[in-house]
Amino acid sequence: MAADSEILGPVCFVDTAVLLAADDAHDPACQATARAWLQVLWQSRSGRVSTQVLSEYYVIATRHYAMPAGDARAKLRRYQLWKPWQVDHQTVETAWGVEARFGLPYWDALVVAAAAQSGARYVLSTALTHLQQIDGVTVFNPFVGTLAQAGLPSLDATP
Repeated sequence: MAADSEILGPVCFVDTAVLLAADDAHDPACQATARAWLQVLWQSRSGRVSTQVLSEYYVIATRHYAMPAGDARAKLRRYQLWKPWQVDHQTVETAWGVEARFGLPYWDALVVAAAAQSGARYVLSTALTHLQQIDGVTVFNPFVGTLAQAGLPSLDATP
């Protein structure tokens, strides 16, 4: 049996849009897909986020989706278990380099920089090009690709 701290799959950095999709009842298919990905990342202890992603999630969930602030805070507290990458000076410098080399918007470049610095193999994102390689990180759109393609186990179908 694996130790609690043992990572059981490739590390996947999760962008804000994927977290929000897991809560979006207006698109049940995307919601189910996002939840399946997040469940596997929880079970495999291989999910990662950054303070930027969590801040964006809170603002969008409470302001645009009218999620009660207490519910959003509870979700953020759970994601603290993923040890969010703290955006620091080096992360910003790396993001500027990604922005310049790949022509990405700064916020997306900051996500890629945080993913790379946190040791992630993938960044799950809907904003970037599926399977694009950026600074050692592969962009993976969870609504296009499958868990198996990312090297993650499928969910056990039994209750």
